[in-house]
Amino acid sequence: MIFTVAIDGPAAAGKGTISRAIADRFGFRHLDTGLLYRAVGALGGDPVAAARALRPEDLARDDLRTLQAGQAASRVAAIPEVRAALLDFQRRFARGEGGAVLDGRDIGTVICPEAEVKLYVTASPEVRAHRRWLEVGGDEARVLAEVRERDARDMGRADAPLKPAPDAVLIDTSAMGIDEAVAAACAVVADRLPQR
Repeated sequence: MIFTVAIDGPAAAGKGTISRAIADRFGFRHLDTGLLYRAVGALGGDPVAAARALRPEDLARDDLRTLQAGQAASRVAAIPEVRAALLDFQRRFARGEGGAVLDGRDIGTVICPEAEVKLYVTASPEVRAHRRWLEVGGDEARVLAEVRERDARDMGRADAPLKPAPDAVLIDTSAMGIDEAVAAACAVVADRLPQR
């Protein structure tokens, strides 16, 4: 069975948690596409060369979940040649046998416009900044400023900006707990799955 779940949304909205939960529940493979860009940013040097040479083991680095790696990812993701270098990898993963969940910024709009399910997971900047602050600490006002800066960069880039696909189901997690958000997303997937 080929079945793709495309999940997009801004940083700290809950898309990673939801994606992993969907993959576990339905037995699908999972790809956090942001890790690809985080790895390219963390590798340093020429980002285009880094994207072309990216290896699976580069996605296992310990430093990919830091705020710095997230900012670097957002910067290299704005480079069209980096995006092109990673496009085929993501599409092959998405359309492999057995079902796949991909989460990122442009999965439903660019990477997998043919996905059987498209979700756009979001939350207010304040809620997302508070979640990120709980993860990384530091000055919460600074974290909010960085979340807003990243949103502006991700939504304003010329190539594959962050936005919901026209046919995406919107899930706003601002006032939801994890279980409620996961249940809402899983219900959409279950409804679209072909009957076995």
